[in-house]
Amino acid sequence: MSRFFIDRPVFAWVVAIFIMLGGLLSLYRLPVEQYPNVGAPTIRLSVAYPGASAATIEESVLSVIEREMNGIDGLDYMTATAMANGTGTLELTFATGTDEDIAQVNVQNNLSKVTSRLPSSVTQNGITVSKSSTGFLMVVTLSVKEGSSLTVEDASDYAVRNVIPELQRIEGVGGVQQFGSEASMRIWLSPEKLRGYDLTAADVSAAIAAQNRQIPAGSIGALPAIEGQTFSATINVPGQLANVADFENIVLKSTEGGATVRLKDVARIEIGQQTYATSLRLNGEASTGLAVQLSNDGNAVAVAKAVKARMNELAQYFPEGLAWSSPYDSSTFVNLSINQVLHTLVEAMVLVFIVMFLFLQNLRYTLIPTIVVPVSLLGAVALMSPLGMSINVLTMFAMVLVIGIVVDDAIVVVENVERLMVEEKLTPYQATRKSMGQISSAIVGITLVNIVVFVPMSFFSGATGNIYRQFALVMASSIGFSGFLALTLTPALCATLLKPVRDDHHEKRGFFGWFNRMVKFFTHAYEATVAKFIRISYAMFVVYLAITAGAVYIYSRLPTDFLPNEDQGFIIASIQLPAGATAERTIEKIKEMEAILKQQPEVENVVAVQGFSFSGQGQNMGLSFITLKDWKERPEPNQSAKALGGRLIGMFMGISDATIIALSPPPIPSLGVSNGFNLMLEDRGNAGHEALLAARNQLLGMAAQKTDQVTQVRPDGMEDAPQLRLDINRDAAYAQGVDITSIASTIGTNFGSAYINDFPNKGRLQRVTVQSDAAARMQPQDLLALNIPNRSGGQVPLGSIASLSWENGQMQAVRYNGYPAMKVGGSAAQGKSSGDAMKTMQELSAKLPPGFGIEWSGLSLEQQRAGNQQLYVYSFTLLAVFLCLAALYESWSIPFAVLLVLPLGFFGVSAGVMGRSSFNVFMAAMFRGPQAARNAETFSNDTYFVIGLVTVMGLTAKNAILIIEFAKDLQEGGRTRIQAALAAAHLRFRPIVMTSLAFILGVLPLYFASGASSASQRAIGTTVFWGMSVGTFLGLVMIPIFFVIVRKLFPGKLGVHDKYARPEDQPY
Repeated sequence: MSRFFIDRPVFAWVVAIFIMLGGLLSLYRLPVEQYPNVGAPTIRLSVAYPGASAATIEESVLSVIEREMNGIDGLDYMTATAMANGTGTLELTFATGTDEDIAQVNVQNNLSKVTSRLPSSVTQNGITVSKSSTGFLMVVTLSVKEGSSLTVEDASDYAVRNVIPELQRIEGVGGVQQFGSEASMRIWLSPEKLRGYDLTAADVSAAIAAQNRQIPAGSIGALPAIEGQTFSATINVPGQLANVADFENIVLKSTEGGATVRLKDVARIEIGQQTYATSLRLNGEASTGLAVQLSNDGNAVAVAKAVKARMNELAQYFPEGLAWSSPYDSSTFVNLSINQVLHTLVEAMVLVFIVMFLFLQNLRYTLIPTIVVPVSLLGAVALMSPLGMSINVLTMFAMVLVIGIVVDDAIVVVENVERLMVEEKLTPYQATRKSMGQISSAIVGITLVNIVVFVPMSFFSGATGNIYRQFALVMASSIGFSGFLALTLTPALCATLLKPVRDDHHEKRGFFGWFNRMVKFFTHAYEATVAKFIRISYAMFVVYLAITAGAVYIYSRLPTDFLPNEDQGFIIASIQLPAGATAERTIEKIKEMEAILKQQPEVENVVAVQGFSFSGQGQNMGLSFITLKDWKERPEPNQSAKALGGRLIGMFMGISDATIIALSPPPIPSLGVSNGFNLMLEDRGNAGHEALLAARNQLLGMAAQKTDQVTQVRPDGMEDAPQLRLDINRDAAYAQGVDITSIASTIGTNFGSAYINDFPNKGRLQRVTVQSDAAARMQPQDLLALNIPNRSGGQVPLGSIASLSWENGQMQAVRYNGYPAMKVGGSAAQGKSSGDAMKTMQELSAKLPPGFGIEWSGLSLEQQRAGNQQLYVYSFTLLAVFLCLAALYESWSIPFAVLLVLPLGFFGVSAGVMGRSSFNVFMAAMFRGPQAARNAETFSNDTYFVIGLVTVMGLTAKNAILIIEFAKDLQEGGRTRIQAALAAAHLRFRPIVMTSLAFILGVLPLYFASGASSASQRAIGTTVFWGMSVGTFLGLVMIPIFFVIVRKLFPGKLGVHDKYARPEDQPY
């Protein structure tokens, strides 16, 4: 094939141009995101049961739905959460690869089977089925300017009418959650006045329902009409009430004497809010907020851009005094990460070019491999679009790493052509034809091995499998195009661009002359060293075994993790007050937190929400998104998000009666809402809530004694709180003619709320809600003072048929995979990894009473699954490499000479990761103190470690192939195995050093990265830098030895026999 393109260079160029055009066309179609959609499809059901307790929602709603959902195709796990504020959710997580549209249809079909068994209030409020992700992409705030006549409530209602519908229509938006509320006609009842007029809440509700209703009256002259009818007209009967005055005049009761009792006589009517559950503050000022959630397949960058564009369009029509902002936007980090890696990509290309020019010392020679790089990368990009991939951190990392690999094949060709022109005085055309005859099989071998190294990674499942797949496909496709170009375009360029060499052009003066002499000196020194080591090959093999054992030992000591903890430019603060605390108290604590944050120079914006957190919803809960300044304004290690978060935890401890925890966001948003570990403590023995609570407290107590391993171990939910228990004397109620339904309706209306119907308000139908006024529902005796209607038309005080007592009750009820459960969250102690923390919690859970166990969820579950897959990744990679080499060499023995090199790279990776971690800790302790040492950056056995190790395995195998391929050919040509090994080592020393050095220097920008996504860049950079450096150094020494040993043990068809250390074995 190479000869065809050598004779037809224009054809080779045309093929390369087509590849580039395909890449450029695909490039403009590819979405840009931080990570691919690695999270499993999740379907969320949301229910509302106003006035119901958490236990009631769990038992009568969620558990009923949950049982029906069991057995849905592809269901992985499900989490049900019931809240004391009358809401509940059921999250169904499906196996990766499940079609989420089909999953949603299946969920809705199964839901329809149980709808009739649910309470009528639940079905009346509706059950929402959505595909939105757990966390928030961004928060959009609507603020009222100073001096404006608008109020925050006005802004909130405006958002519901004019903003939320617009945002919900944007492709990729899974949901918009409002921190605030739309308007509602609020009927605030006075139970005392109702008693005075001998009325009940039920009478009010019935009167509103009867007098506020649409009346379809028909028309005059409608068909069929009588003959001669000359006109028709629609009849309008204003039935629905439209303003406060209309509702005030609703007639509740009239007497024979003409006296009339109207609604305004027993209630206060206003246009208030539909719900008062949440409120938002922006930098200390009241505001209203819209939290935008991604759909499961939404693109963060595209959606955030579209949201901002839509808000700019809508802002043109805002009422005077209303302004919008986006103080929290997680896509900012994504954009900066991609730009940062793009800069790294350019820097890597420059460094690789410099290395090539240093060795080749000719612009024409250097230009040929340089041309191959963009063609290979664009070829990979051309395949990304049909494969459903995107431009993300993983694919960009792959391109950075593959730069040093794709030039290898071209360098091998150019270097060998140049050698033949010098040694045999051939023309470029002749040298290229002969060179391709010598090295084509080596190029094919290198390409196949490097491809099969990465391909097995693309077949694994789960979030880790998705990460591996994105990386592996880019690497494999780039390497495939590189190998193809090395057999087509590169020889065509060599034959046409290179000039004949009359003398040895490496004999130069100045720097290049000195450099060439040094390379020649080290080449001879290397050959002499290898010759000595071959004489003691078995002793060297013992050293090799020791290195391998050391690699295994170091690897076993590495901490485990899923992905590095990135500084994403913001911190999440979870706020929780004691159970039973009011919204007013929570806001006061939020203000204290805001005062602390205002003093931190790293903080840019603070968005604080009262009434909502990812752990639960209630008056005592809160959440804050703390946006930090740009990374350039925070260059010092103590200004990172991790360091600031650690300081804030200590500062927040000074806020009394509140638990405020600063949390880092997860590395992949679709896998949770915060970093650290997440587990579910399950009651699998039906021991009951109290026993589950005791087991949870026991686990927390044991974790508190393991501060060297875990920290911030806490209940990830709402604690039980004092609740009023109303015991109804059913005999007394029956004797006085009171129905239980009347009791439930009266209590629910007065102390919960009752949605009656709707009223038209500025072109939108909004709810009419009845509830007791605030002053009438503040004390327990207010409940007993309610009047309950009986069957004879009279009223019975609730206190005469019921009694109150205090008890502890659930503010939140959780079920995981059908079992009652409690969420527990936490983090690894400083200097420890999440894998260490998970192991500790696993050991502690084993000490719990029988019947209790734990399951991991979210990011922790994916980390556990990822750890289980590592061995399979390595095993399949080794098997694939072995089979490929066996087919290439038509031998079962020669591949072992290549495979034996791989542990050397493994040693470099493990030792490099451990060594850099130890160095960072040592330097921090030496110059910045013990606290800095605990916060020093350390590296672990995570997903990037696996990716880096597999990359190093492919590159070390490539070096081995370059030597062994030549040694095999030389031995077949009649040389002894030692002569062949030494001659091959001599011939391939320069190209191996050149290609390896190009790769090593190409990853230096990753190794020393800073700014957005720098933790991930340093993690993968550390792995491949040390793996390749150590693997190349040790491999150059050991590869010839491995060849000699393998050929001695398995001589194969050649039948070559020799003895070690014979002088005639030396080729020079």
